[in-house]
Amino acid sequence: MASKPAQTFQTDSEKKAFDMDHRKVINYNINKYDSAVEVGLSRFNNLENSKRKGYSLKWRVMENLDKYLPDFEANFQKKGGKVLWANDAKEAQELIWQIAQEEGAKSVIKSKSMTTEEIDLNEFLETKGIHAIESDLGEYIVQLLGQKPYHIVTPAMHLNIAEIAKLFHEKFGTPLDATAEQLTLKARVLLREEFTSADIGITGANFLIADTGSIALTENEGNIRLSTTFPKVHIALAGIEKIIPSISDLNLFLPLLATHGTGQNLTVYNSIIGGPRQEGEVDGPEKMYVILLDNGRTNVLAKEDQRQALYCIRCGACLNACPVYKNIGGHTYNTTYSGPIGSMITPHMKGMDAFKHLSYASSLCGKCTEVCPVKIDIHNMLLANRRDAVKEGHTSMAERVGWKIFSQAITRRSLVDKVGGKTKNWFMKTFFKKSWGKRRALPTIANKSFSQQWKENNDPKS
Repeated sequence: MASKPAQTFQTDSEKKAFDMDHRKVINYNINKYDSAVEVGLSRFNNLENSKRKGYSLKWRVMENLDKYLPDFEANFQKKGGKVLWANDAKEAQELIWQIAQEEGAKSVIKSKSMTTEEIDLNEFLETKGIHAIESDLGEYIVQLLGQKPYHIVTPAMHLNIAEIAKLFHEKFGTPLDATAEQLTLKARVLLREEFTSADIGITGANFLIADTGSIALTENEGNIRLSTTFPKVHIALAGIEKIIPSISDLNLFLPLLATHGTGQNLTVYNSIIGGPRQEGEVDGPEKMYVILLDNGRTNVLAKEDQRQALYCIRCGACLNACPVYKNIGGHTYNTTYSGPIGSMITPHMKGMDAFKHLSYASSLCGKCTEVCPVKIDIHNMLLANRRDAVKEGHTSMAERVGWKIFSQAITRRSLVDKVGGKTKNWFMKTFFKKSWGKRRALPTIANKSFSQQWKENNDPKS
């Protein structure tokens, strides 16, 4: 029997795939992305070499994670910061709540962070009576709508300007025909007070730098700098895979991330933060914590064939290239990380039994692998997930029996040839018409098999 997430995915996918308004918005936005990225990539002197170097560096990190993570911890704590470790989402939530209690915090300002989405931080803080507000404009918009981010880079990609204008009109009384600039200015006014009054600033980390004990943050709006400057406490929540060996590696990874993410040479603001405010510094938090999150990442690390998934730098390129994502959208996946990379890692992070269906949400065209800035072999790892799901017994009895019968029949040509095309077509129509899809006609099987026709046409005795 299909799991509930699989059934929901199937139902939602069918609806979204034929939602023409949704498709129009997504195709428009992704086409703009494609144009910008094409220009950005052309500026690399040797893109292939850069991607290979990125792959090599991330390989080295994942093979020596037990060295680089303690190095980061030691170097960060030398400057007065604190490193905390969270095995799962619940532990991460509790660590943040403990800090909030110690500080008597009532409000939190957040920057865009997929790891905080991963642990459902906003919802958790709300249950504790803490006001948490997103400061990234796209995240702010989807928060106002009560939605999750649609895309790992552009959270509100699924909305057009008219829909956002309507939202702001209903929430804040702005004109229904407000321009993008007017809406941005309104959000800026609303968020300024949040920045200056928040007790805690919470961010993610694009990279954790081992040799300096610093975090690197990249953005286009400046909201991260405000989130890490005004509050007295800064908490950075980062997956353990975000580590890189040296600050000099940013010379490679920042351009790769910016170009594949938005087509820019570099994002507008790039910050390196190495701890709380030091003596003689005029701004920055009084206390800084980095929470290193596992939450299933070591499960991926343990899978030799799928370990590459941890090389991901969250550029979103594979989402924008994927024909499945472009038809069914980000919310349909019902998980933090959507698209090909999300389909790869989610079964290991949230359970193979419940989310193995995502590994089948792929045409295996290989476009995701082609566009990846660190050369992750995504489509082959999706195949490895499918293999593991079968090996681990995450299949129904009907599926196991069906494939056993099929394998027995298909490996015995005489059995296949004995059954005529009329019977085969009846069998297909009776048992597979529904699974083939109501918008597609079943293929018609020939009355005679290929081997029979070959013998008739080529046997000199016939």
